[in-house]
Amino acid sequence: MLPLDESRYDRQERIWWWDQSQLASASVLVVGAGALGNEIVKNLSLVGVGRVDIIDMDRIEPSNLARCALFRESDRGAFKAQALARAAASLNPNVTLEAFVTQVQALGSAWLARYTLVVAGLDNREARLWVNTACRRIGMTWVDGAIEGLQGLARVFTPDGPCYECTLSEADLQAMSYRRSCALLSTEDIMSGKTPTNATTASIVAGVQTQEAIKVLAGRPDLLALGGHVWRMEGETMLTSVISYEEDPDCFAHDAITKQHTSVLTPPSLAGVLTELEISQDAVRALHFMDDVIVIGTCALCGEGDQVVGLRSLVKPGAASCNSCGGERTADSRTMIGTDDPLMELPWSEWLWPRQEFIDIILLEDSLHVALEGVHGH
Repeated sequence: MLPLDESRYDRQERIWWWDQSQLASASVLVVGAGALGNEIVKNLSLVGVGRVDIIDMDRIEPSNLARCALFRESDRGAFKAQALARAAASLNPNVTLEAFVTQVQALGSAWLARYTLVVAGLDNREARLWVNTACRRIGMTWVDGAIEGLQGLARVFTPDGPCYECTLSEADLQAMSYRRSCALLSTEDIMSGKTPTNATTASIVAGVQTQEAIKVLAGRPDLLALGGHVWRMEGETMLTSVISYEEDPDCFAHDAITKQHTSVLTPPSLAGVLTELEISQDAVRALHFMDDVIVIGTCALCGEGDQVVGLRSLVKPGAASCNSCGGERTADSRTMIGTDDPLMELPWSEWLWPRQEFIDIILLEDSLHVALEGVHGH
């Protein structure tokens, strides 16, 4: 007779350290809905993670159908995140799924703080660097994976020890800095080509990622095998290795948020933040931002163009090029402003701001981190 009263999770609950209730109460943000993202979401859904949110801004192309387990022919042209959330919903009714069709930077690090864990299946270093900094800032573990051809890697970055930025060479950082600076003046994307890979490589790497993620979600981070380490696979020879990373004690990404205001504010302006918190402007040295604030003014040649103000990651490539004459608009970048800066009075509705991001109010003898909510619905 079939055991019809058997728990859906019976076999995994027989693992001695498994805690299904912890998984059911956990929430995960999966960054990237391609080949790795499909496998990660599939795995998290099957084991019964309570909430799985998916973020990806791309649409499904024909080549995705050969590498992504949950996409179908009818999904061509659909947004990856939405198609993946729909497909995964049929795997387990106990899991809540939501799709975000945008770049991960548009969520903001304060938004990420609502999750138990972040698992990434990304294909570019800039997004990885942002996820790494955001997770480090809020003290969250994140799991990274990458594939190319029959090669793949998986690694776990915890709030302490080496982070993703620690693994980058000086040349890597210079290349990313160049790309970020050029994004303001050019509408052309820097093409990276198509990365060769296949479904089996994605399946293996995502399986390792999810296995490590489950340990954290089930409340057993002490069982992590890849914290501060990278697992590499050479698919042609089936050789695998685990290598430890070295922590850079001077890494800029290691600044964590300590003193944080408990609520999320949606102010009329930055000056309104101080008013709402009952902080006198005379007691404030400056306001510090987690990312560069870009201010783009009128064109230097024809005087056309409306002011653009926002975090660098949300300012569109080419925003500093004039649509009227093709000249260059004035552009300024800063990470800190004083209370006498005109930006303090700029209506908050005119800022390009993530869903929720921190600012640091530097006081005369202290500092306070405050989460501000964007009003553009990124």
